[in-house]
Amino acid sequence: MLTKRQCFLTLVLFLSFSELLQSGSQSIPADWDASVEPYLGRWDVTVKTDAEEYPSWFEILKFGLHLEGRFVGKTGSARPIQEVDVENGELKFSLRPQYENRRDNLVFKGRLEGQKLFGTTTNEAGKTLYWTAVRAPSLRRAADPIWGNPIELFNGKNLNGWKLRHPEKANGWKVENGVLVNHPPSVDLLSEQTFEDFKLHVELMVPEKGNSGVYLRGRHEVQVEDSYGMEPESHVMGGVYGFLTPTSNAYKKAGEWQTLDITLIGRIVTVVLNGAIVLKDLEIPGITGGALDSNEGAPGPLFLQGDHSGVSYRKVVVWPAKK
Repeated sequence: MLTKRQCFLTLVLFLSFSELLQSGSQSIPADWDASVEPYLGRWDVTVKTDAEEYPSWFEILKFGLHLEGRFVGKTGSARPIQEVDVENGELKFSLRPQYENRRDNLVFKGRLEGQKLFGTTTNEAGKTLYWTAVRAPSLRRAADPIWGNPIELFNGKNLNGWKLRHPEKANGWKVENGVLVNHPPSVDLLSEQTFEDFKLHVELMVPEKGNSGVYLRGRHEVQVEDSYGMEPESHVMGGVYGFLTPTSNAYKKAGEWQTLDITLIGRIVTVVLNGAIVLKDLEIPGITGGALDSNEGAPGPLFLQGDHSGVSYRKVVVWPAKK
C-alpha cells in the first residue's frame, strides 16, 4: 500500500501533468495567428541608403505563441533575432550588432503591402533608411539537371572573362606563372558569365591565416580559409558561411593546393573538399553577408572574395546546367 506521503506526491504529479496537457492543448488566438501568418518565412531584402543599395535577408518562424528569427546583414553571417513581434499589423524585430559600428541594437519595422514588405531601419549614425523585401523563392527543381560542356573561367594567362566588383578601388589580382593570385589591398573578382545551376571545380591555395571565399551566383559564400587543425563549423573551409557546417575535417595545411568541387541545384548544395564529401544535398536558406544582391531567383556570377587576404587559384571550371 502507498503511504500518505506517496499518495500526496502522486496527486501532485497528476495535477501537474494535467495542467501541462491543458496548457499544451490551448489553441493559438485566432487574431494573433492571422496577424503573424503573412510575415512568416524567408524574405529577400534590399536596403536603400543615400549612396547605394545593399542586400539583406531574414527569416521569421512561429513556435506556439512565440516568434523567432534569424538575420543576415550587409556583412557577416546569419545571427539570431533577439525580439520579434507583430503589433497592429506591423512587423518589428531587433537584434544585436555584429560588425556594424554601433552600440545599440538594429531595429527593423515593416508592413506588408500586397506581396511586398516596406519598412524602415537606421544606420550607425541613427539616420532612417528604407527597405523593401519580397518572399525568398523556393528554387525547387522539377527534374535533375543535364550538365553542359565545361567552361574554363581562368585561362592561366590573363583576367579575360573577369571584372572587378569595384573598378575604382585597388586591384590586387595578378596572373603569376599561370596562377591567379590576389595581393591585398584588393577587391572581389567577378566572372562576366552568370550561372543558375552548375557544377564547379576549383583548385586553390590559401596562405597561413588566410581568409577568402567563393560566392555561388554571387550570393552564397563557401568559405575559403586556413582551417587546418580546426573543428568543423560553418565559418571554416568548405562551410556555407554562417549556415551549413562541414561534416568532417578535410582541410590541408596552409600553402598546399586544395580542391573544392561544388554542385548547386536550386538551393541544394553539395561540397566535396579534397575528395571528401563535407556537405551533401543540403539547403542553403538564404544569402550570406557580402552578397552582390538578394535576387535569389536570378542567375549570378561566380565571385572570388578579394578584400580579406591573399589567395591563389590555378583552376576554375564550371559545368552549367542546360536550359
